[in-house]
Amino acid sequence: MNSFLGAANAILWHNAVLLLVLGTGIVFTLWTRFSQFRSLTHGLHVLRGRYDNPADPGAINHFQALSAALSATVGLGNIGGVALAITLGGPGAVFWMWVVGFFGMALKTTEVTLAMLYRNTSDPDNPHGGTMWVISKALADGPAWRQKLGKLIGGLFCITLMIMAVTGGNMFQAWNVGNITNLYFGVPDIVTGIVLAVIVGLVILGGIHRIGRVAGALVPFMVTTYFVAAIYVLALHASEIPAMFGLILRSAFSATEASGAFIGGTMGYAFLYGMKRAIFSNEAGQGTSPIAHSAAKTSEPVRESVVAGLEPFIDTIVVCTLTALVIIVTGTWNRPAEAVLPDEVRIVATAAGEWSLPETQAPARTGSTWSGGEHVYVIVRGTANRQSGNNLHRLAGTVTLAEPGSAVIRWSTLQGTEAPELHDRGIYVSYVGAALTAVAFDSVLPGLGRWVVTLTVWLFAISTMISYSYYAEQGIVYLAGERWVAPFKYVYCSLAIIATLGFLKSDAELDNLSGFGTGLMLFVNIPVMWFMAHRAMRAYHDYMARLDSGQIGPGHAPPALRDVISGHDVDR
Repeated sequence: MNSFLGAANAILWHNAVLLLVLGTGIVFTLWTRFSQFRSLTHGLHVLRGRYDNPADPGAINHFQALSAALSATVGLGNIGGVALAITLGGPGAVFWMWVVGFFGMALKTTEVTLAMLYRNTSDPDNPHGGTMWVISKALADGPAWRQKLGKLIGGLFCITLMIMAVTGGNMFQAWNVGNITNLYFGVPDIVTGIVLAVIVGLVILGGIHRIGRVAGALVPFMVTTYFVAAIYVLALHASEIPAMFGLILRSAFSATEASGAFIGGTMGYAFLYGMKRAIFSNEAGQGTSPIAHSAAKTSEPVRESVVAGLEPFIDTIVVCTLTALVIIVTGTWNRPAEAVLPDEVRIVATAAGEWSLPETQAPARTGSTWSGGEHVYVIVRGTANRQSGNNLHRLAGTVTLAEPGSAVIRWSTLQGTEAPELHDRGIYVSYVGAALTAVAFDSVLPGLGRWVVTLTVWLFAISTMISYSYYAEQGIVYLAGERWVAPFKYVYCSLAIIATLGFLKSDAELDNLSGFGTGLMLFVNIPVMWFMAHRAMRAYHDYMARLDSGQIGPGHAPPALRDVISGHDVDR
């Protein structure tokens, strides 16, 4: 499966695709005359409840709609995804995350405008929206072939939506939670998967109203908790932060040399992984969050889309940046080895064109002991590596307890026509995704990663999983009707358990799984956005003209904040 996903991702995430997504964001930024600034001004007023109206069609208020969408975007992509980007692409990947975050605000505003224009409000208290409704309703008028084409494209989008929901929105989250919980507390991954499945099931069985209430309470708490912990770490390293920004900018436009656990990275791979992880994290251009925003109570489509533009800012510019700076400023991304390979151990041929290390008695580990199950690697010199821009590669191994107090390392193999050589004798522990972020926090204050990051990982994962369940449900409704929603919920929860069975072991495998669904959705959603963009822009500029002329304005003073968060300000 991993071989298939790797081959598919090579196509889905080709540089041409990334440039198309970035170019689309730039065009929409100029077309909207920098909608980013409208989101940061007018969007905040809307979010505060000044425009909430209980009589408008919809199920939840603007704050809850944004929280439901953010509960999907502010997830393990912000903790584990950023760690993956830096591990594979180096510090320069962070710069390209910022670029996607800024231009992604215009992408998000445009796609949500379309979703709100074409949402299905036949049931005003339970509206449906998203790319599938946009294209099917836009092509509904005219010859029969246009109608069939609209339904076909809408159905294709729903299929990619469900693939994304079960991979990046569910299994990626569950795997990260299982990994970090096992790392710190020794809880078997499968137990974590079962607990997650039960918690998520209890929430999603209540529908969008319960999801909106849970998200409205959960998102502010989890973001604030993570924000405070990250600021604490950065405050202790305040003098080093300017140099870290310099490193990020330099690495964005040049290759990053190998250092410690980092084997090196080219500018191209910094661009690739920075954009890839940012799109996965903030979902700009992906077409998922418009589904959540379509449930908002409003009679003005653009009003909700301006709120939606805040998502990439909060997700990528704020939360992802905090994670990245913590990982870089603590030196976790290029950390030193935790053990040293004995001098007598040499690389040997295991078959024609295959090389490995013999089973090795695990040497003493710095600051800790081997508990079994750890994934490790050594760095070797071999054939050219396009990703690192040099000839360095990781040779992976797994620590196994042969008997109490005695650990051995069993090594995988490398392919090559010539025998690789050890670059150094350091043995590096492979901290994948969220585990790397937690280690960064722990390096500053022991226990900070163990407790705070583990807690936020659980909260981020749960929030993302419940939102993606709702997204997939809307795809089910479009494809097959309401009767299939309940069975899907049980399948969805069971996949959280399957993800923790141990078939994912490396950062590359995790990246392949989460990137597959995102890439598929972009291939469907971006063309639809281009096809329908003129209608979104017409609506956007009409709304802004009426807003600037004073024809529309807040209908009342801001309601009590607790009523906005709970949604009581729109209760009828």
